[in-house]
Amino acid sequence: MAGKQNYINHVALVLDASSSMSHLSGKVVDVADEQIAYLARRSRELDQETRVTVYVFSNTVECVIYDKDVLRMPSLKQLYRTGGMTALLAAALKSQRELAQTAQLYGDHSFLTFVLTDGQENASHHCPDAPSRKPRELVQAVATMIETQADNWTLAVLVPDQMGKREAMQYGFPKDNIAVWDATSTQGLQEAGEVIKQATEKFMVGRSKGIRGTRAMFSTGAETVNKDTIEAAGLRPADPSGYQLLSVDRAAAIRDWIVESGHTYRTGGAFYQLSKSEKIQARKQIAVLEKKTDRVYTGPEARALLGLPDAEVRVKPDHNDEFTIFVQSTSVNRKLVPQTRLLLMG
Repeated sequence: MAGKQNYINHVALVLDASSSMSHLSGKVVDVADEQIAYLARRSRELDQETRVTVYVFSNTVECVIYDKDVLRMPSLKQLYRTGGMTALLAAALKSQRELAQTAQLYGDHSFLTFVLTDGQENASHHCPDAPSRKPRELVQAVATMIETQADNWTLAVLVPDQMGKREAMQYGFPKDNIAVWDATSTQGLQEAGEVIKQATEKFMVGRSKGIRGTRAMFSTGAETVNKDTIEAAGLRPADPSGYQLLSVDRAAAIRDWIVESGHTYRTGGAFYQLSKSEKIQARKQIAVLEKKTDRVYTGPEARALLGLPDAEVRVKPDHNDEFTIFVQSTSVNRKLVPQTRLLLMG
């Protein structure tokens, strides 16, 4: 009888090694080594197999480690050398093209790639690894590749500024798979490492819930929610007799509004609609409402669905036409926002 399929993660780091990265080269190695140690620890804890690939790019694109068991990874100290320009498009194309040749037999395979760069594309049209010498054709090739990747592929990029973010969006990177980092200091690179670590945590926890890939890698918010991700996360609808929805038409404290509406206030039983950016604590429960049906989904998987770690984190109330996010309130004085809804559980 067939057993449960293994979760097998293929994680790639595609690292800018152009000469402008030379002042950060030691820190790049430290951050990459820390990421690999973290991947090894979480792979053990979550019982997922993780294989790591590392590319470095400047005028050319070189694979220095291919699909190696994360528990046997060496330090990148001897493998990362800087010098040259920035063949970013060629690096994206070559890394994804070669990884696509990796066998995906006997297991639930997923591919996650982080590209880290400190500058704009300026060398791919001269790069021997690029499929074209024409910049426009290279941009189109990357955009087409990203658009047609299967649902178990996630490609994310860290860029140095808003101009880099605009360019990455023109290349076809999903906007929530683009993060901006401070490329001027080792502190900025350390912070970039933390961003990658948080995103990887979200990815690996999502994997354990059956989510295979994401176009909201650096996002924590409502836009990650749809019918497919709800199903993949294993969320089940709550019994309709077990909850009520109230409309809020003026600013009021949560307990006062519930009592005025003829209901009993119970600590932890009320969920307010997420309507502004705010911090959500690790212990707070999340509920997801399908607008069309007023069906409510709850459970621990709801936090993983939004990409919330087991720590306090700031969340945006991204616009979502189909679903609304509700957050558990443990305060009697939580100020409710007019023209929102309130969910009473139990």
